[in-house]
Amino acid sequence: MHSNDAQMLVLTVLAERPLHGYAINTAIEELTGRKLGPGSLYGALSRLEARGLIEPADQVPEARERHRTMQITGPGRETLRVELEQMARVSRAGLSALGIAPA
Repeated sequence: MHSNDAQMLVLTVLAERPLHGYAINTAIEELTGRKLGPGSLYGALSRLEARGLIEPADQVPEARERHRTMQITGPGRETLRVELEQMARVSRAGLSALGIAPA
């Protein structure tokens, strides 16, 4: 899985509610049928936080990264919306090219 894919999955599950690392991965598994590896998950969390797209929901500085509850930010929601709309356009075009009517 590419890092952008991992980041989109993290944003998608955090759009519903704040979660900690293990719960994020569990929600991703429920959505996709597979978990992210620790490097992919925590790398995605670090990159998203550095970009200001997610932030800690609890401001406890000594909380270990794996136990910090993260939440999506306003810019994160906007980034997710734009990316999902683009993915939907690509999906519709691909299904049409295959002769499959989109649902």
